Amino acid sequence: MSPTHFVLLSWVIPALLGLAFGGIAFTVIRAMGSGATSYADSMSESTARQFEDLFLFIPARRIAEIGWALAAMAFLVCVIPLFDLDKPLSTAIGLALGLIVGMAALSLPTKLVQVLKERRRLKFNLQLVDALNSMSNALRAGFSINQAFETVVQAGEKPISQEFDVMLQQMRVGMNFFDALQSLDQRVGSDDLTLVVTAIDIARRTGGNLTEIFDKISLTIRERMRIERRVRTLTAQGRLQGIIVALMPAFLGGVMTFLKPEMMLPFFKSNSGMMCVAGMILLITVGWYFIKRIIKIDV
Repeated sequence: MSPTHFVLLSWVIPALLGLAFGGIAFTVIRAMGSGATSYADSMSESTARQFEDLFLFIPARRIAEIGWALAAMAFLVCVIPLFDLDKPLSTAIGLALGLIVGMAALSLPTKLVQVLKERRRLKFNLQLVDALNSMSNALRAGFSINQAFETVVQAGEKPISQEFDVMLQQMRVGMNFFDALQSLDQRVGSDDLTLVVTAIDIARRTGGNLTEIFDKISLTIRERMRIERRVRTLTAQGRLQGIIVALMPAFLGGVMTFLKPEMMLPFFKSNSGMMCVAGMILLITVGWYFIKRIIKIDV
């Protein structure tokens, strides 16, 4: 083999290998990008429908834009401090951590929906006690069960008036009473409302006294709420300890990085530093899990 051929092969082979690996990387990145886009679109549409259940009408496109913006911010926050061309391991860890945190940030709109639904459910349960009393008084006055629901709608207390109004509208367009109640129960997701729906269904089939049933259910819900408030008061210290234990290391690390970046950044970019950070995250997760299990008491 002549020297010219040897030099040519020494350039051609690495170039072909580079093209091959580049093509593979491009295909993988493109597949991941299309998968992430499909996931974000489906998630945004599902989140938009859940927002509509909360009477918050936000376009799915806007939710997707918010999710992508949060994911990009989370990715940059994780990658920039660890990016170093002289330390490939630190850069790789930063990229992996950025992808994980970015995917978690992409689902934040869904988490927000869950928080809002829980707050709405708690508020609905609080209003349900007064609504049962109002419906009981309406039945005593000679109103029908549909008119009793209308008295709650006319009171105008959200969210219970909105949910009952949707149920009445479903009945006006042809849905039967029990199916409308089931739809209301599934939409709200409240155990207290499930008890009310079951009691109404049994009373309608057996001819029970709805007035007495509503009074007893109202008293039961009120006592359960009293016990739940007592439990939350007794476990407040444990919840606060869990929050402080989980946030304190991250808070101190952020403050020290801001005050002494020349000391903290090399620590984060070193192998031992990353092992310490990984161990800290693992221990915090385990501790938070056990604290949450201890303070969670079902009533």
